[in-house]
Amino acid sequence: MDILFVHQNFPGQYRQLAEWLAATGDHRLVFLTQRRDVAGFPGIHLRPYSPHHRPASDAYGLSRHFEECMGAGYGAAREAAKLKDEGFTPDVILGHVGWGELTFLKEVWPGTPILGYFEYFYLAQGGSVGFDPEFPPGADSPYILHARNAVNHLNLATVDLGQCPTGWQMQTFPQAFRDRSYVCHDGIRTDRLGPDPGAGIALGRLGRSLSREDEVFTYMARNMEPTRGFHVFMRALPHILDARPSARAVIVGGNEVSYGKGSAAQGGYRAEMEAELGDRVDWSRVHFLGRIPFEAYCRVIQLSRCHVYLTVPFVLSWSLLEAMAMQATIVASDTAPVREVIRHGENGLLADFFDPEALARQVVEVLSRPADFVALGPRARRDVVATYDFLSATLPEHLARINSLVPAAKRIALPSERGG
Repeated sequence: MDILFVHQNFPGQYRQLAEWLAATGDHRLVFLTQRRDVAGFPGIHLRPYSPHHRPASDAYGLSRHFEECMGAGYGAAREAAKLKDEGFTPDVILGHVGWGELTFLKEVWPGTPILGYFEYFYLAQGGSVGFDPEFPPGADSPYILHARNAVNHLNLATVDLGQCPTGWQMQTFPQAFRDRSYVCHDGIRTDRLGPDPGAGIALGRLGRSLSREDEVFTYMARNMEPTRGFHVFMRALPHILDARPSARAVIVGGNEVSYGKGSAAQGGYRAEMEAELGDRVDWSRVHFLGRIPFEAYCRVIQLSRCHVYLTVPFVLSWSLLEAMAMQATIVASDTAPVREVIRHGENGLLADFFDPEALARQVVEVLSRPADFVALGPRARRDVVATYDFLSATLPEHLARINSLVPAAKRIALPSERGG
């Protein structure tokens, strides 16, 4: 089969699927992306494109996002037209809806079905905006958020089928989207993730490596920001470190902002929180690792005695499922997207997002009595394998949905049909 993937930030949510399809050697795979700084995977041809237009710095706020998406969409379509002129016509197109890249591809290939990734529908109430009263929305936010969904609405008419990774994220969309979409996560390679009692990571400041013998608790997010509860975690630090004199906090994440409003402080939200907490924290026991390679991040989770995951009601992070697959003992925010995967006292622990002291008490319990919570990690892994494992749970569903869009002669063999 000839398959076109479309995502501005290769490989995006298609890492596992594209890699698996390439490994079969049965398909011609082209990936349309804005990235030019990556080599791609063996068996996948990267085809960079440039946005045809970008909004001016003083563009009208209500249409700025739409203007940017239309520039990306037209740029993607122009590159797609070149692919067509070169003789490439995909049997199916898989792409993310959110940046407008799919919008005009039916004009290039009218007969090609499109399976679009619907990630999130922006809400003025019930979502990430306005959830935390410490960061109130501006007076214009409801209008801007409503306008931001224009690309979702436009592409509802473009795609033949939609996909959304979690049930809660799908519930943010109006009924018309739900009627034409299915819920299935991108998938986690649990066969590549698991516990490692021998995991360790070297810290230059200590002059030695941390291991499972150390009393380590961890926090990880792509960026240290309020959307992922960084400020809540930091405010819990004094209580945890005071109660556990040997404990060390290991924090993984960048200093930028992925979602929401940025910090006005030089040094971002980390600098803000360090200034707020001051000498209430023993900073010699707090280790900021920044962004680290995936393998190093896995070792951090594997040596952690307690891993903290926090988020406002928003897109669920892959990192939570990865930590569950590695059998981490997890304390997470009691928020809607998290409750879809964590059941308090069964496969993890939940704490009030707005109560740093309650979060601290839960972490201290785990650090002080790890044997009482030792069963949570294996149950977490069991649940992730059952529902989110790429090879056994999500891949068959995605292939079945792709096959429903193409002629029988083009269908992709399921893993069970090819013996692995």
